[in-house]
Amino acid sequence: MTIAVIDYGMGNLHSVAKALEHVTHERVVITRDPRRILGATRLVLPGQGAIRDCMAELERTELRGLVQELLANQSKPLLGICVGQQMLLDHSDESGGVDCLGLFSGVVQRFPSAMVDTQGERLKVPHMGWNLVQQQQPHPLWAGVDHDEHFYFVHSYYVTAEESACVYGTTRYGHIDAHVAIGRDATFAVQFHPEKSSRAGLKMLENFINWAP
Repeated sequence: MTIAVIDYGMGNLHSVAKALEHVTHERVVITRDPRRILGATRLVLPGQGAIRDCMAELERTELRGLVQELLANQSKPLLGICVGQQMLLDHSDESGGVDCLGLFSGVVQRFPSAMVDTQGERLKVPHMGWNLVQQQQPHPLWAGVDHDEHFYFVHSYYVTAEESACVYGTTRYGHIDAHVAIGRDATFAVQFHPEKSSRAGLKMLENFINWAP
């Protein structure tokens, strides 16, 4: 088994790879070689920064077509992380509007700048730090993870998926319930960073290694 972390120039690649290596004896490679990506048994699509830059780098490295083909075929498990989740939606409002990969119907929007918490204190954007994730339905990647578990976030934009059947986890920030875990068939994607989320994040990565969709 080989787990390929797709390197298109954006994302916390080495942290993700190190976390995966911590939970498996299988080979973990960071690569942009289409042959190695196609030959891998599992794929991780990370992302960090502005989504326009991420989509532009996916085009520049000539990996967009390959990633779209893999998503369409659902031939092997794929985990999207952070902007790697946002990229799977139809469209993002960031950077004046960016069309994305379109696996999931829905949009990516910015958190409003005037949100407050339950005590009336102003909330910062980006949403940064630990927050509770509420599991909306069972999934093999939730095995051994508490229903209300803390995960680590860094993001100013959030996902709203149109199909409730695709939503596996939400996080409340201000008055918004962001869809922070979505999935279909062999694809699962999260807004939070499992590689930075201590025991719960490592457990999710271990579940991904063992997942047989």
